[in-house]
Amino acid sequence: QVQLVESGGGSVQSGGSLRLSCTASGYTDSTYYGMAWFHQAPGKEREGVASINSDGSTTYADSVKGRFTISRDNAKNTLYLQMNRLKPEDTGMYYCATRTLGAWNTRLALTTLMYNYWGQGTQVTVSS
Repeated sequence: QVQLVESGGGSVQSGGSLRLSCTASGYTDSTYYGMAWFHQAPGKEREGVASINSDGSTTYADSVKGRFTISRDNAKNTLYLQMNRLKPEDTGMYYCATRTLGAWNTRLALTTLMYNYWGQGTQVTVSS
């Protein structure tokens, strides 16, 4: 019953920046759940980009370390992904996801199996 809606995607030149947002609704309790951003390039599998746990701890894929920052505003139930120094390889659909099942495994935080709710995605295109 949780709904996740992404926004903020668009087209940008290599080296530019974008800020993605994901607003969640439909939670039946007040628990702050872990969330993550995933990237799916055309013709490829969905891969984890960054995650943030209920305690605020974060995990990043090696490919985005130093360029992307994940954050959240719990009062607004909103997740953010600040993307800087974008590269053409960052092109694709970006999805936000959340886990409401309780147990959290940091080692698996960037795997799709961790999450039980997904947004519909927002498109990012980076031109060279």
